[in-house]
Amino acid sequence: MKKSRFLAYASHVDSWAEAQNYLEHIKKVHPKARHWCYGYRGGTDPVTERCSDDGEPTGTAGLPILGAIQGEFLSDTICIVVRYFGGVKLGAGGLIRAYGATARQTLREAPVLVLTPKITVHVKVPASFVGIVYELAAKCGGQTSNDEYGVDGTLSIDITCEKENEVRLREELQDATRGTAEIQ
Repeated sequence: MKKSRFLAYASHVDSWAEAQNYLEHIKKVHPKARHWCYGYRGGTDPVTERCSDDGEPTGTAGLPILGAIQGEFLSDTICIVVRYFGGVKLGAGGLIRAYGATARQTLREAPVLVLTPKITVHVKVPASFVGIVYELAAKCGGQTSNDEYGVDGTLSIDITCEKENEVRLREELQDATRGTAEIQ
């Protein structure tokens, strides 16, 4: 755009600290750039949003980038647009269009990672129910770990499944073990 170069990078991040590390990495990759503007959106409840114009006029870079993230309905995402200044001032409208369009194009072309919330429950049952526990874990799409057999004839096991299956898993474990399952 009028001799300036705009390069965008987007990444999934698990936290604001991870987003900051990614930003520092991009700054090292492009040390001669004039601006490293970004939008960040993380979490679901509550949602955390941050943006930076990095020296561009207020509201002309970070907000359009953040708007692109919101427009794609993304979370746990940072998008950084690097600008190499080409000597021609673009004005507020030109900057808004340039940063927003660069971010949107990158976010639309990037692969989307769909994450499903998971929960881990700890279950303790009489060992005679071992087959049922493994069967129900699989039936609910769960994965088992940390299985230990106690000297008291019990099985302690962790089951990780999608959060939406948690109530079903708990209910079916209680029903199948005739109420003997201890679930935390």
